[in-house]
Amino acid sequence: MSIMQRLAGAPISWGVCEVPGWGIELSPDRVLGEMQQLGLSATELGSDGYLPTDPAELKDLCQQYDLTMIGGFVPVVIHEPSEVQATIDATHRAAKLMSAAGGTLFVSSPVTDWNWGPRRDLDSSDWQHGAKMLSVIDDILGEYGMTHAMHPHLRTIVETRDDILNVLEHSDVGWTFDMGHMQIGGMDPMEFLNSAFDRIKHVHLKDVVMDKALPVFRQEQSIMEGVQAGMFCNLGSGDVPIGAIVTELEARGYDQWYVLEQDAAITSDEPEVGAGPILDVLASIEFLTGVEASALTLEEIHT
Repeated sequence: MSIMQRLAGAPISWGVCEVPGWGIELSPDRVLGEMQQLGLSATELGSDGYLPTDPAELKDLCQQYDLTMIGGFVPVVIHEPSEVQATIDATHRAAKLMSAAGGTLFVSSPVTDWNWGPRRDLDSSDWQHGAKMLSVIDDILGEYGMTHAMHPHLRTIVETRDDILNVLEHSDVGWTFDMGHMQIGGMDPMEFLNSAFDRIKHVHLKDVVMDKALPVFRQEQSIMEGVQAGMFCNLGSGDVPIGAIVTELEARGYDQWYVLEQDAAITSDEPEVGAGPILDVLASIEFLTGVEASALTLEEIHT
């Protein structure tokens, strides 16, 4: 299937986030309707409680807009022995909802604590316990027929290049390849692709303006402040080599979902219909269409 047939949206690209002060939150009908209008074929769940929490209602809403529910992002605490049961409960709760609505991907994000407290470096015993918990999560997700794809992320315990290498060393967990968060944390996305392609189960497409992202990485700004300042930009207009990455993924046979996850915040008035985030997502789709066309042209030349 083509890239467009495997291209999904995420409510965060429309500025939908549960963090107080983030910005205006557009209605689910508008967001899902604009995804459909743009030709996207699926969506991730988005922030907790934004879409219906009843599986039947969630599935019906997605079907109303011809969208597949592919799963979503779930914070977990894997390094603290005192949080084992809470993590098990959170995994069951999210997996039950998403799988019943047709979701197959569980995108875990190992946070420092449930309130997204300041990250800290882990020692060897922490990583060993974390690896065991990732295996526990894998086993739980097997009960729901879901695939586990762990997500590196700013301000979590899997943020930096060293963090990523530690997980690769201690665990065989699958990954969400979020090239933007990786680059901010100091992991060259192409290095990760080359060393761990067989671990990539899911892809988040994200471009970054590094000059605007580094204050967040240095903890001089919050993630919300960085997003409001524009650290995540339309694909192809930032510092991440998106075109080269997607071309290489396709050449190696990646055949799973791509999610446009271009974190946005609407900090002024609600945009008119046809304006606002839909235009940024459209620009990213047009960039990807060009990447795919170039890759097909090169393939024809070589054959």
